[in-house]
Amino acid sequence: MEVYALIGPSGTGKSHRAVMVAHQTNSDIIIDDGLLIKGDQILVGNTAKKQPTRIGAIKAALFLDRNLAERAREVLRDHNPSRVLILGTSVDMARRIASTLDLPGISRVIDIREVASPEEIKKARINRTRFSRHVIPAPTMEVRKGFPGTIIDPLRVLIRKDKDKALAGRSWLEQSVVRPTFTYYGKLTISEHAVSSIVALAAREVSGVRSPGRIHTAQTEEGLVIDISPVLYYGAFLPGVCKKLQAVVKDRVEYMTGLSIKTVNVIVKGIELKNSTTPAK
Repeated sequence: MEVYALIGPSGTGKSHRAVMVAHQTNSDIIIDDGLLIKGDQILVGNTAKKQPTRIGAIKAALFLDRNLAERAREVLRDHNPSRVLILGTSVDMARRIASTLDLPGISRVIDIREVASPEEIKKARINRTRFSRHVIPAPTMEVRKGFPGTIIDPLRVLIRKDKDKALAGRSWLEQSVVRPTFTYYGKLTISEHAVSSIVALAAREVSGVRSPGRIHTAQTEEGLVIDISPVLYYGAFLPGVCKKLQAVVKDRVEYMTGLSIKTVNVIVKGIELKNSTTPAK
């Protein structure tokens, strides 16, 4: 097994370029801020960006929790990657992570300045210091599972499959931009009433919906469950309207709150003529 390290100060864009560097070095697994990531899946870990304090974030990034470290070692043994890419703020940090996870010594150190221009590093620093934006090199849907209540936006990264222009193929890989808990000045709480209001407004955007009706939300370990009982207009194609309603509600709530949506259940309460005031049941 070969171990590579991508090194650079905090906020210089290491996580943003992790997928690209992993692709260039043929690394099977990325280790970044307490996470083991393979392709579009988080294999194990509690990301440091989820910790309530910066000290907690540092401890998570170094796998100082014994149970987490043991799970990470087991995953590495099971997957047996040929190459691993570790992200760190220094060579010493990368070496400590490699030692904790029983990985071989680092065979190559890649400085962030080798893969990012001064202008790109400056922009990354601004995004970190001014906007508190952090990147996790994993798809948004995967990251949402461990980041309830945190604002998350997708970030697409272009990967070139072949350097030969005549044979070049392109594909996009998704990463996630988050605002970690420890960057807030206080606690963020989103009430059930606020979520219900978002659902109601989103429902009114859908053609064929007379009114959103009764709305109920429940938080589970897998994500938020939303029940909505709308009144639809007579003549509308019910399956199509309901499917559109599910998609719009899920999109609006996830975008505006950062909450992970498990299911959106639509139970049609009634049908109403457009010129009528009394729903037909």
